[in-house]
Amino acid sequence: MFIPHTNKQKQEMLQTIGVKSFDELLTNIPQSVLRPPMNLPASMTEMELVRHMEELAEQDRLASSYLGAGAYEHFVPTSVWALALRGEFATAYTPYQAEASQGTLQAIYEFQTLICALLGMDVANASMYDGASAAAEACLVAAKHTGRTDILIPETVHPQTRQVIDTYLSRSEAKTRVIQCPKGILDPETLKQNLSDQTAALLFQNPNFFGGLENVQALSEAAHKSGALVIASTYPVALGLMAPPGEYNADIAVAEAQCLGLPLGYGGPYLGLFACQKELIRKMPGRVVGQTEDNDGRRAFVLTLQAREQHIRREKATSNICTNQALCALASTIYMALLGKQGLRHLAHLNFQKAHYAASELEKHGFPLVFKNPFFNEFVVKCPVPPEKIVQKCATERVLPGLPLGQYFPEHKDHLLVCVTEIKTKQDIDQFVQMLKKI
Repeated sequence: MFIPHTNKQKQEMLQTIGVKSFDELLTNIPQSVLRPPMNLPASMTEMELVRHMEELAEQDRLASSYLGAGAYEHFVPTSVWALALRGEFATAYTPYQAEASQGTLQAIYEFQTLICALLGMDVANASMYDGASAAAEACLVAAKHTGRTDILIPETVHPQTRQVIDTYLSRSEAKTRVIQCPKGILDPETLKQNLSDQTAALLFQNPNFFGGLENVQALSEAAHKSGALVIASTYPVALGLMAPPGEYNADIAVAEAQCLGLPLGYGGPYLGLFACQKELIRKMPGRVVGQTEDNDGRRAFVLTLQAREQHIRREKATSNICTNQALCALASTIYMALLGKQGLRHLAHLNFQKAHYAASELEKHGFPLVFKNPFFNEFVVKCPVPPEKIVQKCATERVLPGLPLGQYFPEHKDHLLVCVTEIKTKQDIDQFVQMLKKI
């Protein structure tokens, strides 16, 4: 591509396309957009600016949050990001040149190994952009592998994840079909009625969007009997108590790993997990790091099972994703290594116990559970007043009480999705219950 450097070259290019100046190319853009008034305040010294930013930050502090729905407030040890933000990690570029990227490749390999152990699967990739795009890629893999076009998804899968999947599939022959779940989980008998010889995959979420625990074994068996693949979307922290996808024979396991050492931000960054059984390894999207030996017999790491097809084969490639969330994956690797098996189990117990305590206290004070299914750390309550009013009232106390479900499910307009993690103390929960009771 030719880039003009001199004024003469620029003028020649403008003349070639038939305009006198660059501004003529912008005549259709309104001036209010092209040159909006800036209204900038007066300049500040560095010291004044730091103080101003600190004052603004103080206004953003929350007293407490009970909002989950895919983004969870967990404690992140200081050591996680103290290590992840070391210069050799934070500034590392994509590891195409293996001999110059052994540290980065090893970190990714260790991440893949931990994810396989966590999800109980044969192989994992180096990570995806987020949990929703990982789920969408899994649907594409299932459609290509089976040659079928029907993707079954219960309404208990996160609505935003379903939207991402529909966007991904909009240019493919595969289409999604949503199964209604009035009891808050997918009934295996209802699933059987929806399965057909065109079902490429069943994708379910466990714990699901309403917090309920699905009958994963029965769902998996029913889907496999029809020749469909099983895609399990899970919540990594919950796996400290729950069976991993590999134990109920899921073909593909995906997850949002924000809960593994990534703090909450304004929309990110997030981290998608993707793992599968070995039969699907060559259809798996994204990059994969493998372990090998160099000419001297030393352990070495390389990008493998790609040969750059993903980068240059366009529509023939498995996926157009040729990268990964390396820094976030590293932070999650450090987090999981620090936690260990017993730590993850203890963390899951804390989430489970505190959420059930909160649910029982809310029921005592006029907020009954909507669904009677077992749950992990999220649950749905029926509110005696509109949930939006509760959110507004709690906001004055700098508290996020949960997610009003009416925006996604009109039939749940009186319901609030509440999340409780290990961050909350008994005192926090009791104060929260009393706040809702007053409202």
